Amino acid sequence: MADPAQDARQMRLVAIVIAVTMLGWLAIQAIGGNYDWAAEWAFLADLAAIGAFVWSLIVTWRIWRRRNA
Repeated sequence: MADPAQDARQMRLVAIVIAVTMLGWLAIQAIGGNYDWAAEWAFLADLAAIGAFVWSLIVTWRIWRRRNA
C-alpha cells in the first residue's frame, strides 16, 4: 500500500523541480541571448531541462501507478 505522506513529499519535490527547472532554463536562455553565448551552451541548458522534466514525469508516473495499484 502506498504511503500518502511519502507520495505527498515526492509530489512536492516534483513540483519544485519543475518550477526551478523552468525558471532556470528561461534565465539561462535570456542571459545567453543578452551576452551572445555560443549555441552549444543553449543546447546544454536544453538537455539539462529535458532531463529534469523526464525525471519529473517518471516520478509522477510511478506515484500514479502506486496509487492505482
